[in-house]
Amino acid sequence: MGQLFSAQNEDHGDSETNFTAYFKKIKKENKIIPEETIHLIEFHLKKGNILGANSVISDALKNIDKAPINIAVTGESGAGKSSFINALRGIGPEDKGAAEIGVVETTMKITKYEHPKIKTLALWDLPGIGTMKFPPKEYLEKVEFQKYDFFIIVSATRFTRLELDLAKAIQSMKKNYYMVRTKVDEDLKNEQKSKPRTFDRETILEKIRSYYVGSFRENNMNAPQIFLISNHYLSDYDFPVLMDTLIKNLPAQKRHNFTLSMTNITEAAIDRKRESMQQTIWLEAFKDGFLFTAPAVGILRDNMKNQTASLNNYRVLFGVDDESLESMAKDSQVPVEQLKKIIKSPYLLEIKKEETLGETFLKYLEKFASANGGLLATGLYFRKTFYLHHIFLDNVTDDAKVLLREIYSKKVD
Repeated sequence: MGQLFSAQNEDHGDSETNFTAYFKKIKKENKIIPEETIHLIEFHLKKGNILGANSVISDALKNIDKAPINIAVTGESGAGKSSFINALRGIGPEDKGAAEIGVVETTMKITKYEHPKIKTLALWDLPGIGTMKFPPKEYLEKVEFQKYDFFIIVSATRFTRLELDLAKAIQSMKKNYYMVRTKVDEDLKNEQKSKPRTFDRETILEKIRSYYVGSFRENNMNAPQIFLISNHYLSDYDFPVLMDTLIKNLPAQKRHNFTLSMTNITEAAIDRKRESMQQTIWLEAFKDGFLFTAPAVGILRDNMKNQTASLNNYRVLFGVDDESLESMAKDSQVPVEQLKKIIKSPYLLEIKKEETLGETFLKYLEKFASANGGLLATGLYFRKTFYLHHIFLDNVTDDAKVLLREIYSKKVD
């Protein structure tokens, strides 16, 4: 263990190597800072300009925290827009601030819905183009199309000519749009009921998809990717694929907060949130302590208040905090006490007889050194919060997965 805490050379010669090595292993579509920013940081490190590198990283982190994400959702009344907006926000129809479901659309009002946890993320419920009686381009001007990162056009039956024309207008204005077909679970249920002997799930889904692709081609338009979803069963069908697509196509600095906004519908979604959080931990560590030597003795005695706040923040973002557990218990009809028994993160900062957090810390260091030996061997040692944040992150990730499996097992039963 002693060699983990040896001093680094004063010339910062390994800083660029370590920074490049870390971000090189992350896929371009998953990086939370732009490639040009990464290259600029590497340039400063290569020149030994640590202050310059720190300044660029600080600005990048501020951009991530402040970058607004505005999503426009449009479609005709009854298409499931409100349920879709609630699904993106991770809240149920009876939760505070939920978009009202089943309300007949009679006005031209644009309604903004903020995400309950990610304050920079807002979803805008736009009136259907048919209700505004404007041509597509005028419609886009009326709803201030330029402020949205992308549009989602929601349908539950057939795309109307107006919706197809709207898609063409959005494309002509250099904005991304996505076509979402909701209520496919109801289609499958009805089809199975009417044709029980010949019913085939995949055939029906392909038939629905082919219809929409054909509608675009008949109107001399390139067919976009069509996402078939159920607002009630998010882990089924194309909802996870839609989330991955949106993350990939967002500007790098907006990916992090959008990723954290996702509900824990699959273990892959939870892992994606973890990977995004890891990047911020590494960036903070590079910014604050290129040469920091982390002494094991007394490493956990100070800043307990800050550590508690950090852990609680992770719990909220990963949906394992007390409020989330209460909501989960109500939705799944599982006693909240039962959910609290199967998770570990709330008790992470408590001193246990068998093992103190300090011992956990040292074990984590050994594990981390084994997995990342190349980075550590070159002399890059971060401040103690780097390791502690990874302990927090790993625990809340594990808790989120345990809860997901527990809830899923109850649904199956």
